[in-house]
Amino acid sequence: MNTVQHSTDTARYAKCITISKRIRWDIDKDVIRDRQFDFSKKFLPDGISKLNEIGFLNADERRLLSQIQGRTYANMFGLVERFINAKILEVSRDHWLGDQTALEALVRFSDEELKHQALFRRIEQMIGAHMPPGYRFMPQPDDVASVVLGKSTWAVLGLTCHIELFTQTHYRESIAPDAELSELYKDVFLFHWREESQHAIMDELEWTREDGKLSAAERDRAVDDLIALVGAVDGLLQLQSEADVAYFAQINPREFTPEQLQQLRAGVLGAYRWQYIISGVQDPRFGEILSPMITEVQSRRIGEALLPIIGKPN
Repeated sequence: MNTVQHSTDTARYAKCITISKRIRWDIDKDVIRDRQFDFSKKFLPDGISKLNEIGFLNADERRLLSQIQGRTYANMFGLVERFINAKILEVSRDHWLGDQTALEALVRFSDEELKHQALFRRIEQMIGAHMPPGYRFMPQPDDVASVVLGKSTWAVLGLTCHIELFTQTHYRESIAPDAELSELYKDVFLFHWREESQHAIMDELEWTREDGKLSAAERDRAVDDLIALVGAVDGLLQLQSEADVAYFAQINPREFTPEQLQQLRAGVLGAYRWQYIISGVQDPRFGEILSPMITEVQSRRIGEALLPIIGKPN
């Protein structure tokens, strides 16, 4: 049985390598192509920004706030890819003297994540050059990565799998179908999606492989680590949503009432919680991977921890 499983996993890693070679892209030649972002259009679609749920915003205001959210969306991916890349390099060690196909697949994974980080740094520079001063991206990537990497490998791989699954959902269901987005912004996430689709497969393989190493007690502690990581993500979202609403209110021509500002804070936080937590937790594939690993008691523990987040309006 172990031999069959090893052969199956090697074949899946090999397929990821084949696709990685076929879809390989370059930041300048394939993605940016001497273009700029079109600020007459939205960046994030309503399905991700949730701005259609804030009724008092006019069309220009929704467009501006979608651009601020879109700037943060790109920065958040640059942030998470810092710790994802570090963890993938770490777990690749298990394959150094073993499955060389798996090793090559993970090395390619790491190389692509470094490229994605470079892409998102470039996007921040390009967007920042055309927006008024005052925007702040609150989390510091290295500080966040240090905290995340202090948790168990099982929990970090679980969070990583969750992130890369919702990346797929966001692009397929919301970004790709929306014809009203800036063409360059849309292309950034087209090319990102193409490579992340293979990363999600390798996340699953490495997460389940790590799960096989753990005792029941170790897995129980790892579940607590995963819950703590989700809570830490929510803390970052609260900080960033507050900063983004403050920036929006600062640069928007119209002054908002205190009640409207409160609605904006609640709406943007709800959108960010949906983007970075809820959409991944509710992804059917995430549940299919996680459920066989944990007990009913652990599943309830995770559900109870998520209630304050999922239970909020979004």
